Amino acid sequence: MSGKREANAATPACVSPRPEAVAAAAAMISADASMRRAEKGGPAARSPAPGPLGVVLGTGLGGLADRLVATRSVAFGDTGWLASPTATGHAGRVVRGRLPAAQSGSAATQEDVVILRGRVHGYEGHAAEALGRGVELLAALGATTVLLTNAAGGLRPDMRVGELMIVGDHIDLVRRPPAATGGWPSGVVTAGRDPAVYDATLIDAALEAARSADVVARAGVYAFLRGPCYETRAEYRMLRRFGADAVGMSTVPEALAAHRLGLRVVAVSVITNVARPDAAVRTDAEDVCRAAAGAADGVWAMLRRIAAVAAAAAVGQAPGHATLEAGR
Repeated sequence: MSGKREANAATPACVSPRPEAVAAAAAMISADASMRRAEKGGPAARSPAPGPLGVVLGTGLGGLADRLVATRSVAFGDTGWLASPTATGHAGRVVRGRLPAAQSGSAATQEDVVILRGRVHGYEGHAAEALGRGVELLAALGATTVLLTNAAGGLRPDMRVGELMIVGDHIDLVRRPPAATGGWPSGVVTAGRDPAVYDATLIDAALEAARSADVVARAGVYAFLRGPCYETRAEYRMLRRFGADAVGMSTVPEALAAHRLGLRVVAVSVITNVARPDAAVRTDAEDVCRAAAGAADGVWAMLRRIAAVAAAAAVGQAPGHATLEAGR
């Protein structure tokens, strides 16, 4: 499947993060400034600043946040804006830091990134509007690009556990009317169909990063179901006929929220099990976490490439939110 998408004239008007998200971001920046003042007697080191890339780490991928340097971290519950996850493999922390310098012969760069180590899901009892709060916070912290990651079940018989699928499009089987989401973000009304949510340039960059890292990857269609139960054999067959290549219980609400915030979006699924309706195998959450963690190096390669693309695009652009500039 190609990442190229046909442009649509009906481009939705972008919305801004809600005041509560902006306030949470400003409080985090202010707390950092206070900590830096308290640490003046320690070794001099540049504190991580909000960068153009925000990342959401899904099931089994939280360990990637430990690869950052000069990190600052806060629990979701302490932000006053994000709910704490209860799902396996979701630590529920906002981590800000820098990518370690590349070891190649190219010029060393250390892009600042903000990572959400985990997410909340609809099946945990959260309202639809709460599922996009994480990317609202990333936008309020200055992100202009988001990388969304998840663990997903593969629907194609030629897929292998551990391969990566870059989301080129999705099938939303949980879609709700604007009135059911509190009017945000799904309440943005446009004439006709939204243009492509997933950025074609970023899809190509992710695929190129996979090739360079010798990681198996492809572009495909992600089907979004509410969960928390894994799919039945009949549902696997139905999803294949619908044209889906992988299925999961997250990411789409965040992608839609990010798109309507005006952010560039790229999403990556780790295939943690492959559906074989005629020879079903039992899968549990621990199996999914282990399989996702085994693919972390490939996701890291994509993260580094997307961070470089986002940083290059941000050169010469003014910060998205003046609130944060005042807090630095």
